Amino acid sequence: MDVLVLYKDYLMIEMNYSEDTVISYLNDVEQFEQFLKTEGLADSLLGATRERLARNYISYLDNQNFTKTSIARKISALKNFYSYLQSKNLIDINIFQFVKTPKVPKRLPQVIQDEEINYLFESIDRTKPLGVRNYLILDLLYSCGLRASELIGLTISDVYISNEQLKIHGKGGKDRYVPLHQNLVEQLKFYLTYTRATLLAKGTNTNEKKLFINYKGTPLTERGLRVILNDIITKSGETFKIHPHMLRHAFATTLLNHGADLRVVQELLGHAHLKSTQIYTHVSSEVVKEKYSKTHPRMIQHEKNK
Repeated sequence: MDVLVLYKDYLMIEMNYSEDTVISYLNDVEQFEQFLKTEGLADSLLGATRERLARNYISYLDNQNFTKTSIARKISALKNFYSYLQSKNLIDINIFQFVKTPKVPKRLPQVIQDEEINYLFESIDRTKPLGVRNYLILDLLYSCGLRASELIGLTISDVYISNEQLKIHGKGGKDRYVPLHQNLVEQLKFYLTYTRATLLAKGTNTNEKKLFINYKGTPLTERGLRVILNDIITKSGETFKIHPHMLRHAFATTLLNHGADLRVVQELLGHAHLKSTQIYTHVSSEVVKEKYSKTHPRMIQHEKNK
């Protein structure tokens, strides 16, 4: 029995994790397996049944000069893996359950400014089918705060034009609905009616259900999405690097900057915990200070007395 194959299926199908996330999880587990075998501590992942093996591995990582961030990620991945094995009754204990994760200082997410976003939209040539698709992709990432895997996973049946919303299949198999602004609704109508059919004609499967199609007429991949975004950057004349999560950050920060409730933003992002959303409050703190100085009675009085 190959437990890694079972675990991979679990991550991809049940948890709906992105391809990159799945690869990262599996790499961390495989590295631990290699450590066990190299050190002669166990002959397999299932054979690691003593909690001190987990502590030995953390000491090994520390001695190899791995950063706290890397060690924290590996511990998280291995806790998740052994928790999965335990749920399937393949092991009795999770040897990583009580391992403490090193404290990692939180980094504020990198956010694209409004002016830079506008340059990206303006650089796209919408007279061509790929341009129409790329403009729609950029707008969905920025206006709906989608993860890359969520955008790639969209199917035709997830688009509710009459209700002006999308059904998003998020992490952990949790679905949510996000609203569409009117411009997005019109873009989706045009794309579904004309553009998508043109792109599909280049492939062999005209019954494909995935919403976004690549230039070959097959479903768009996460790797293809990164290529598209890099191409948009190049044509816009900007010099920064962009990835889908930056647009998700920009979505959240823009909403908070304009007064959206934190719990509303949490729901739209599909965060299981409010703590994950709260990091964006730090990003928009300058806007909060500005609004405070303009609206609090004592601040207004102070300005008048100057």
